[in-house]
Amino acid sequence: ACTGIENIDEAITLLEQNNWDLVAAINGVIPQENGILQSEYGVETLHGPAYGPSSHSAAASSAPSSSSAFRHVVPSRQIVERQPRMLDFRVEYRDRNVDVVLEDSSTVGDIKHILENELQIPASKMLLKGWKTGDVDDSTVLKSLHLPKNNSLYVLTPDLPPPSSSHSGALQESLNQNFMLIVTHREVQREYNLNFSGSSTIQEVKRNVYDLTSIPVRHQLWEGWPPSATDDSMTLAVSGLTFPCHRLTVGRRSSPVQTREQSEEQCTDVHMVSDSDGDDFEDATEFGVDDGEMFGVASSALRKSPMMPENAENEGDALLQFTAEFSSRYGDCHPVYFIGSLEAAFQEAFYGKARDRKLLAIYLHHDESVLTNVFCSQMLCAESIVSYLSQNFITWAWDMTKEANRARFLTMCTRHFGSVVAQTIRTQKTDQFPLFLIIMGKRSSNEVLNVIQGNTTVDELMMRLMAAMEIFSAQQQEDIKDEVSTES
Repeated sequence: ACTGIENIDEAITLLEQNNWDLVAAINGVIPQENGILQSEYGVETLHGPAYGPSSHSAAASSAPSSSSAFRHVVPSRQIVERQPRMLDFRVEYRDRNVDVVLEDSSTVGDIKHILENELQIPASKMLLKGWKTGDVDDSTVLKSLHLPKNNSLYVLTPDLPPPSSSHSGALQESLNQNFMLIVTHREVQREYNLNFSGSSTIQEVKRNVYDLTSIPVRHQLWEGWPPSATDDSMTLAVSGLTFPCHRLTVGRRSSPVQTREQSEEQCTDVHMVSDSDGDDFEDATEFGVDDGEMFGVASSALRKSPMMPENAENEGDALLQFTAEFSSRYGDCHPVYFIGSLEAAFQEAFYGKARDRKLLAIYLHHDESVLTNVFCSQMLCAESIVSYLSQNFITWAWDMTKEANRARFLTMCTRHFGSVVAQTIRTQKTDQFPLFLIIMGKRSSNEVLNVIQGNTTVDELMMRLMAAMEIFSAQQQEDIKDEVSTES
């Protein structure tokens, strides 16, 4: 109103350049001889329009000729509030982006209420992340955060409610829900509890079961799928499964070329296969896998190549085999594992210039854990997780399946993190693997920020990674300041 500047962004820029001193900003645009006047003893009482041309001339004629007449001004509250500042928010939730525009006098809770209508998610279940100023709550006023005009936020929903009653809303909720499939392997009477998102397909379930039971998809004989599950390309959300748990049974289908005697042999405790069985010959090792499960030996250890050699000469060679085997099992979309020793990973993450430093993520694999395949395929290889790790972390991996490799890592862990962390990892049970360790480098020691177990979700994993980044970013800013002061 004083300067005639109608562009709010330009006005905000001028205020920021003058450290939000309104008088300095106005006098920087309007020359002092035409500026807003104040007498040496107090504010002049101006009649007529508050800041019109006539008020300028009237004030100029009544003001002293001394330069002190141009020192201060008390702005009109009415004018300041006439044009509220608007803030733009781009809010990301899974594969959706929602644009929200609000006055800076609104609260964080107001954003959640708008998102509640857009996303059909209760505001109480939302975690709104991405704030540059640390933790906020629903009552926080946006103006107090001193935000720029354009902002990016993220919504996490670690505890989604049951699907809503509307069909489209129910479908979207079902796609986001996790289904617990309780799969019984008929031949060995072993039960697996598997978590799958509603967007997973029946084909993906069968492939994962192949990893656990060593029964190829074409040989799997299922019981318990709903009548509506007629196509393997269907997602679990629309297949008619019972939520949140559904029971299934899987066994091995008899091959057409098998004799009755061969079929009976496969039902005995020790499975045999004849060289003449051309159709099943490619699965010969898989029969051995079933034997291994019967006698308590890990199926994955017998059927697959080990993730890591047991007595590698150096850690770099071990990590090369780990990366190659990981890609072979789970595809090319996976975290980029650092190839080299743990000490070299420390150097890469912690000891460069302060602005280039990153967090260190250590993935501890275990082939004998029932959680490993689901964790790797659905969480560690999720595009959002892979992208976030590549931008903010150095990722290093180790295989804990073999006892020699396990002992080797525990020795490294004791040396670098101390006996308490080593003992924590030593006491983890096999079914609690895989583990994901988040490490932050400090001046005197390396701090373990988080130990994430394998029974987690994509949302929870991302939330923990982002929480670690908030802690790291605060420390990084301090390190940058210290580094700049030292150089100067």
